[in-house]
Amino acid sequence: MSSPPNILLTGATGAIGSEFLRQMQVANRLGEVAVLVRDSKKTKKKLRPFLDKITVHYGDVTRPDSLTEACKNVNIVMHLAGIIPPLSEENPELCRKVNIEGTLNLVQAVEKYSPNALFMFSSSVVVYGDRLKTPDITVNDPLKKVHNDHYGLAKIEAESIIQNSSLRWSIFRLTAIMGIGNHKISGIMFIVPLDTPMEICTIRDTATAYVNSIDRQKELENKIFNLGGGASCRISYKDFMSRAFKAYGMGPVNFPEYAFARQNFHCGYYMDGDELEEILHFRSDTLDTYFERFRASVPVIQRVVTRPFAGIIKWFLTRLSEPLKAYKRGDQERINFYFGNIQK
Repeated sequence: MSSPPNILLTGATGAIGSEFLRQMQVANRLGEVAVLVRDSKKTKKKLRPFLDKITVHYGDVTRPDSLTEACKNVNIVMHLAGIIPPLSEENPELCRKVNIEGTLNLVQAVEKYSPNALFMFSSSVVVYGDRLKTPDITVNDPLKKVHNDHYGLAKIEAESIIQNSSLRWSIFRLTAIMGIGNHKISGIMFIVPLDTPMEICTIRDTATAYVNSIDRQKELENKIFNLGGGASCRISYKDFMSRAFKAYGMGPVNFPEYAFARQNFHCGYYMDGDELEEILHFRSDTLDTYFERFRASVPVIQRVVTRPFAGIIKWFLTRLSEPLKAYKRGDQERINFYFGNIQK
């Protein structure tokens, strides 16, 4: 008879959570995992490859009464669930309810029913704020609350809730996490300054970090780590977009002046990121291996068909640029936010 699950995973249907389950399946360890998910057809479809091995608890972090059974007798809680941009910025009330209040509900349930558990939380590079001029980041750097960045504010508050709990805890501040086929070219791309220094980490390497953390709890306990891909995964946003556009058959990244913001985003280089790698040995990808897979995921026919229409596609995308819209309508408050103190 197999032992009962001792790992509780939230966010199981998200990109990292799904990859975590896949890797646990390959390692023949799915029986150790219970997932907390909302009851829906979409959820069941995403979990279908794993349903014969995992334990499923249907609940919602915003409903404390639905968490009891899921939080009993667990050794590790991996809290990956949350509302992310753009929805977090479009619906700040939902962001607060899920990302802050939901985290508090989960912490309190684990404190009550599994008081010796390790609570692992996926935070984000967003907590460091705009690092365009000071791109080298360590976990000792001050956290920066950026006005109206609801996602970042929620991460900072959730971190505080966890650190002030009675549980053992570990926080991974995730860098820019990149997958294959899960990012769409949209208007969101314009809020990132082109000269933003980026350090990416792939979804599969990030999931590997969580898989490997299961057996290295003592070294992670009550510590914060920056999780990034390392020096071989560093690039400017403009160069990243150039490689992505080339893979899509989109040509150069040529857009009108003021299409891209010039400040108030996040990202940077994790100067202490190797500390987590030395414990968990999770890195396998570089920028080159990532873009090899990225390019391979785009059908050749798509590139061929896209090339003649690249100009039209970029014209359409330009119409989605919030920084450019703000500049054109003379919205001085948003102009100052995106570009600094300039006058229209």
